[in-house]
Amino acid sequence: MKKSSLAALVSALILSTSISAPVFAADISFAHLETIGTSSIVAEADMAEINVEVVIKAETAKAAKAESDIAVAKFIARLEKAGVSSELIQSANINLQPQYHYEKNKPNRLIGYSANRRVTVTVLDLAELNRILDTALEQGINRINHIALKSSKEAQYLKQARIAAIKDAQQKATEIAQGFGEELDGVWQIRYFDQRPVQPMMMRMNAESDNFNVPKSYQQGQVTIQDRVEVTYKLK
Repeated sequence: MKKSSLAALVSALILSTSISAPVFAADISFAHLETIGTSSIVAEADMAEINVEVVIKAETAKAAKAESDIAVAKFIARLEKAGVSSELIQSANINLQPQYHYEKNKPNRLIGYSANRRVTVTVLDLAELNRILDTALEQGINRINHIALKSSKEAQYLKQARIAAIKDAQQKATEIAQGFGEELDGVWQIRYFDQRPVQPMMMRMNAESDNFNVPKSYQQGQVTIQDRVEVTYKLK
């Protein structure tokens, strides 16, 4: 079999086994092999990012703004008093929206205003997460939008995931080439795109547990770190 025909066969095999595999070396005229290396590391979460919000409805825009500002200010003050650094707290600008009453065949009637502000807090110790959430609710925050679990060793795991993805690409290429009685002749092209460093799994509360403990349930989470590399090898 000619090498050009073999290269076409190998490329077809790879594309048939991976629908998402891109044809990133389609114009290469010499015998080659395209492969994709992937990796996934699961680690225990030891920190979190929470996004909470205060939503206020009032008769006037001024009253709605004032009440939402007070709730956010009290919450931030409690956080800083508890030792949370201001660098770990981010508060969004206020969003004011008029509220109307809609009735068929009648003009829309203004009935008040809605004000909302969001606050994002990075929690470095999961043991403190439940207390911070309680503090938010006590100070007038009335919505918890999400809780994203994270790892303080993110950079370390990212490096491990990248190395694992490279090794995966190398191993796949070697095994496929050997399977067809061919040999690799070096790397011709590498494509790498930064992945989302951490894809957090939202916390899950195990309400069916016999010893259900709300604060502890926030600590039973994991994060997944993934990486991917695309490589084109030359064949001898």
